[in-house]
Amino acid sequence: MASESPSSDAPGVDPGTVAGRTAVFLQKACLQHHFIRSRDTSNIVERPERLRAVHVGLAAGLARLELANADALGFPRREATPGPDDLAKAMGQLEISSHASSSKVSLDSAILVNNAAAVNILSSPAVKFVHGDIDGDVYLENLHKWARESHEKISRGESEIPEGYPQGDLYLCPGSIDAIQGALGTVCEAVDTVVASTRPPTATTEELGCSRAFVAVRPPGHHCSEDTPSGFCFVNNVVVGAAHAHLNHGINRVVILDIDLHHGNGTQSLAWQINEETYRKTLEQAAGAPTGKPGLQIYYGSVHDVLSYPCEDGKPELVQAASVSIHGPHGQHIENIHLKPYESDTQFWSELYAGPYSRLLELAGRFIDTTGGPRDDTLVFISCGFDASEHEYPSMSRHQRHVPTSFYYHFARDARAFADRVARGRLISVLEGGYSDRALTSGAMAHVVGLAASDEAKVDKSWWSLDRLVELEKATKMRRGGRPSQTNSHAPWLERTLEIFNSIDTSSSAPRKSSAKAPIPPSTRTLRERKHGASAESGSLSGAKPKSTESRARGASSTISAVKPENSGTESISTISSASSVPSLASRPEDDPAQKKLPRIILKLGPRPDIPSKI
Repeated sequence: MASESPSSDAPGVDPGTVAGRTAVFLQKACLQHHFIRSRDTSNIVERPERLRAVHVGLAAGLARLELANADALGFPRREATPGPDDLAKAMGQLEISSHASSSKVSLDSAILVNNAAAVNILSSPAVKFVHGDIDGDVYLENLHKWARESHEKISRGESEIPEGYPQGDLYLCPGSIDAIQGALGTVCEAVDTVVASTRPPTATTEELGCSRAFVAVRPPGHHCSEDTPSGFCFVNNVVVGAAHAHLNHGINRVVILDIDLHHGNGTQSLAWQINEETYRKTLEQAAGAPTGKPGLQIYYGSVHDVLSYPCEDGKPELVQAASVSIHGPHGQHIENIHLKPYESDTQFWSELYAGPYSRLLELAGRFIDTTGGPRDDTLVFISCGFDASEHEYPSMSRHQRHVPTSFYYHFARDARAFADRVARGRLISVLEGGYSDRALTSGAMAHVVGLAASDEAKVDKSWWSLDRLVELEKATKMRRGGRPSQTNSHAPWLERTLEIFNSIDTSSSAPRKSSAKAPIPPSTRTLRERKHGASAESGSLSGAKPKSTESRARGASSTISAVKPENSGTESISTISSASSVPSLASRPEDDPAQKKLPRIILKLGPRPDIPSKI
């Protein structure tokens, strides 16, 4: 990372020298996972609309690259063709893939794959490798049962999440299993595509020529351990992908780079267990046991805020796990780096990114070197959360441990260079957290540019500046019917963004309202304190005394955290216009549900039937 990092506060102009194409995988089934405990979903941060914000960023980044490539190579720019035929023209470019109900759109810099793959979590070897039990897949069977019975339980006024699990950062609905299985299937499909790009084609693999992939799926996964869901996560997408690569493609070494704001405690726990088993087999073979298939070895490296979830309450075992650094002993390869505040972009790039944050890839390189050097059995993953973004909700990132948007570009470039050196370019980035629309859109835009930019493209960090984000939000504002707003004209990059976005986004089909008949009873867990002037008792549910003057944005064991953070001044792409967007992310009084007023409704009635109209 240090060698790739910029030396000034104006990064974003060195696209690097990595060859190959990038595939972007999308999955419509992920929209089916939604909150049904009540009809009010306005405060839920883990929501289907997260994918819409990501799709906006992906479309904008690829549109920018397309125009930059045309300019760099002297090709005429694609003529913008706004109007009602945009979607029909884009859909006409679709090529049906070899996978049923899947399709792809081929662009200059990437291939967009609308994927329909799914895995059965009760029969998939990769899922059972990670989440299965020796005496029967109790957790996986329970997960199926919880989702299947969710609507009935909520209709009775109960919670669909069993007692003992965090109620605030977990929710299920009948469609959740389809979303979970679709997310896993899409990650595994990305693994197949990336590995196939570096090996001779077979009758069972589709050659897209893409050694890199970004996978936009939900729910996220890095907080889920073997049989314990938490932090919005029910299965571990990245580790299941690693297991799929190991079982099906002979991948024996996996590097996982986690850049989510929150520590991936589930991923680290699973990596530890897998490494422990492989190390045990190595010791047995050294003592004379028969030599079998090599075991899977995982390097897990994370850059995160140790003050946030899951360490927020200061539980020793969680803080210690989020601070481990061990490389070699007991077969473990774990590195945890804590995010730090910074005063300027110059300080961030010169002191933090080029300093402690660079260790993430340096130690990943050491893992490769000490386990046999670069070989064909290696794959690199990024657990890509965008909640460390400078544009995330202030109450989600209230410890000032954030990163500038260009971080997601530069980290992608450095991870590309690393994968090119040690894994034949195989790199798969999988969406994790990120909750404000602006954080998701800007992060996805910068990240996909980093993954997909060609050598010739001149990348400009102003593409994701605040002014350009506001323009993007206005152009993609949701209107009735689920389509972006239409205006008379846009800049060429915005016109092309809308064309790409309309061809890939299906978020308008996301469930908008719950069919549940009754909300669950109030929880005893603290939600948040009220604004100044509210009674002390009103700061918690069921009269529980608040523990903190700050609202908690994520699932610590003592908080309800599936709700939108209280101080969220970020404009929402999916629901409101950004015409009034300003750089400030200050809190607004209307963000507090306790102080919202019902809208005034005016009914215009015709004349009474018994009174003749005046002529």
